[in-house]
Amino acid sequence: MKEALWWHKEDDGRILCTLCPRFCRMGDGQAGFCYIRKNIGGKLYSLGYGTSTGFAIDPIEKKPLNHFLPGSEILSFGTAGCNLGCRFCQNWSISKAKLDEAQSLSASPEQAIRNQVPSIAFTYNDPVIWGEFVIDISRIARERGIKSVMVTAGYITPEARPEVYRYIDAANVDLKAFSERFYHKLTFSHLDPVLDTLRWLKHETDVWFEITNLMISGENDDPDETKRLCHWVVENLGDSVPLHFTAFHPDFKLMDKPRTPAATLTQARRIALSAGIKYCYVGNVFDDEGQTTFCPACHRVLIRRSWHDIMEYRIEGNHCPCGQEISGRFTERRPAPYRSAPRPIVQ
Repeated sequence: MKEALWWHKEDDGRILCTLCPRFCRMGDGQAGFCYIRKNIGGKLYSLGYGTSTGFAIDPIEKKPLNHFLPGSEILSFGTAGCNLGCRFCQNWSISKAKLDEAQSLSASPEQAIRNQVPSIAFTYNDPVIWGEFVIDISRIARERGIKSVMVTAGYITPEARPEVYRYIDAANVDLKAFSERFYHKLTFSHLDPVLDTLRWLKHETDVWFEITNLMISGENDDPDETKRLCHWVVENLGDSVPLHFTAFHPDFKLMDKPRTPAATLTQARRIALSAGIKYCYVGNVFDDEGQTTFCPACHRVLIRRSWHDIMEYRIEGNHCPCGQEISGRFTERRPAPYRSAPRPIVQ
């Protein structure tokens, strides 16, 4: 437990949390919507500081990040709680749990970066709600030459963003839909703050980021909505931000929806490419073409993937052999094949 940042006391004695656009107001002994920020004796504390619900070493493509150190390993971990209420959450056993309901492990910032991997990922639940821990870990990681990655919904205030992202090198942001109706109905949040975070990342930071859109049949898979999303990305973020369309599977409180058909993702990718987006991928289904990185100039295969494994790698530095610059953060040499066999986590 650590005294939190981004809050102030109101005239009626309650605490106003200013970390995310939910702006929770808490009386003494009350926690916010996220469960892990709590008013204790007139001060706001981060109950998730120094705890994790578990560690895993993943391929970085699983985040998903296809243009940030492709083929490398990343240490992933999260805490309990979340500041969104997604009815389709696929990590609900973590994100909807209080700390005393989750199997939490104690972890200091130093312990979190002991494993010999080039990057660490704050993921599983939204790391925004444990921003204090993110700051401390990512600062130490940078001192040791380790990259830090945020996997997030982007639901954070302009006040907190510069501090939380100060030592962050890359992010995958869930743009869950392109309608306020979807955000209000299925996530209990709002669309505009997420769009604002995406614009901020692009125009005011050096953070490499990619976007994921989880497609749910009958909710956010209408081709017109996909067109609006893609045109917004091109107009506000440019044509070189990688966009991932991924398949939904029934989970949590949305068990009545079917798995997303592969054809829906293929259509969405086609719409994105037609809108001018240079790098578009599909996920959670097998699609050789939809998981391959192509040169936008000569159209040759640069990185061919099979799920999360890299089968071919032809990028030279940040360039295609034809000379076209490829947007991203790439290694200087071909990455070694990802080891699918598990290896122990150092605690």
